[in-house]
Amino acid sequence: MTDRYLARAIHFDESDMNIFHTPARTGEWCISGGFEFSNWSEGDLTGKAKQAFTNGWLGLETFGRVSVAAITKIEDHEVEALTAALAAHFVSHYGAPDIAAASGVAADEIAQMSELCAGQDPNTLLMVTRALTDAGVKESYRIIEPQSAGLDQFAIHGSLDE
Repeated sequence: MTDRYLARAIHFDESDMNIFHTPARTGEWCISGGFEFSNWSEGDLTGKAKQAFTNGWLGLETFGRVSVAAITKIEDHEVEALTAALAAHFVSHYGAPDIAAASGVAADEIAQMSELCAGQDPNTLLMVTRALTDAGVKESYRIIEPQSAGLDQFAIHGSLDE
């Protein structure tokens, strides 16, 4: 069985609390969440909304945004729970007709993030930058390899029962 990886929200300071309408909580799983901006135009890019568009990862618990995420191992049952939560979010916030219809899209969004994280070392930092183009939203990613100091306190994975 191959290990799967995803990224968790981390905060180095309080800046995300001030720049996003709803900041993601430290430690929650994140995906790009670029789908939120698929129908946006330049007129939508103001204030905190612009900040979320420009460089915010989407947390999958609060559906808030965070500037930096760190890669860590994820278990299959966690992926299943995240897929169900994201599918429910698609129904409640984006008008998907039902969970069944939304589940495939949710699974694709999580798989895309997992592919971005694959092959990276745990605690690798990720940042996203978005731009509006004539073809739609263009995302680019910055990957920063973990330093010798480590980020264990931010991107820890496991259970207290272990």
